[in-house]
Amino acid sequence: MQRLNELRIEIDNIDEQIIKLINERYRHVIEVGHIKKKTSHEIYVPEREKALIARLDKLNNGPMTPQALRAIYREIMSGAISLEKPLRIGFFGPEASFTHLAALGKFGHCATYVPKTSISDVFSDVEAERIDYGVVPIENSTEGAINHTLDMLINSSVKVCAEINMRIHHNLLAKCRKTQIKKVYSHAQVLGQCRSWIQENLPGVETIESSSSTKASRVASEEKYSAAISSTLAAEMYKLNIIADNIEDNADNTTRFLVLGRQEPRQTGDDKTSICYAIKDRVGALYDSLLPFKNEKVTLTMIESRPSKRKNWEYYFFLDFHGHHEDPAPQKALEKLREMCQFVRILGSYPRSRDIL
Repeated sequence: MQRLNELRIEIDNIDEQIIKLINERYRHVIEVGHIKKKTSHEIYVPEREKALIARLDKLNNGPMTPQALRAIYREIMSGAISLEKPLRIGFFGPEASFTHLAALGKFGHCATYVPKTSISDVFSDVEAERIDYGVVPIENSTEGAINHTLDMLINSSVKVCAEINMRIHHNLLAKCRKTQIKKVYSHAQVLGQCRSWIQENLPGVETIESSSSTKASRVASEEKYSAAISSTLAAEMYKLNIIADNIEDNADNTTRFLVLGRQEPRQTGDDKTSICYAIKDRVGALYDSLLPFKNEKVTLTMIESRPSKRKNWEYYFFLDFHGHHEDPAPQKALEKLREMCQFVRILGSYPRSRDIL
């Protein structure tokens, strides 16, 4: 017992030093904030965040895991930014939605979060400066692209300034027993991601689409013999029991989110770029539009198409690739692309995310 007490005293002393050092760090942050205001610099700087996390990873010799270190510093940085200027972060969906969780994972608990009922509202609020940044889903590894987000990117003036990758775990929530469930509510994408599990474990149970998984949780909390597929945060919010966890069909089920802002980050040396373009209607046009990237050895990570909605069978193409659009190889590829396209728009270059929340 004596050794236990000694260790606890040492831990208390270390905690005192940690508090002193964090406050010393914050005093420097306040001074940085004053300089930023004078020079009209952005408060949140994605490229600085990436460099800081990379440096911390190199300094960490354990036993603390990289995930634990990043989680701790996420909140330290969130508190630091709030001292400079409390950020207003808009996100698509209600509280406890997966987009809300992704935003929390990116900006921490010291930001102010503003739920938005539509993806278009997130875009318009960033444009109108009613919020500092917006978070919207762009693609899921199981169900594919989020078409509404793609459509909004075509004409919006916002810039993609960061990306978030989050592992999506779905849970069956209810107040009744599993054998009593007659209806299951959730968002269409979520139901699709759990289709096989539902067929195997809830045969004959009616599935009903909801505008969000959080709204589904509220319905399940009010309607007898109903269940929802949603997050653990929604279970806490609506006092539902977790009947089954991790029920997604794909264990690696991951959703990618975009952070929308009004300014583009600088190059970091490990970036990603998103573009949108329209090609002339001719044989081999799409193939030809991809050749410049192959010739310049630029790695493509996503390609999607959407109808232009101006003319039948006319499409916009969305492309993601490794590198910043100001890097030499992507720059050359984009120059060639512009020569053959009616329209090319750089949606944003931003630090490439290698983490999965």
